[in-house]
Amino acid sequence: MSEATVTSKGQITIPVDIRQSLGLQAQDRVTFTPMPDGTVVLRAKTKSILDLRGLLQPTPDSVVSVDDMGLGSR
Repeated sequence: MSEATVTSKGQITIPVDIRQSLGLQAQDRVTFTPMPDGTVVLRAKTKSILDLRGLLQPTPDSVVSVDDMGLGSR
């Protein structure tokens, strides 16, 4: 288990083993998500939305026209 101390400015240094396991580099961002049971989940925000490009392959039946989407029909 890793441990860090909060400074008087509210800052912490993420331990090296945690940074390595998350693949964190300088200037990467992390999110803290409080859970109902009192735990906090730390997530690395090392991916860009652009990294998702090509993740899903289109299928022949996946083409939908704008009219079928219902866009503009308010």
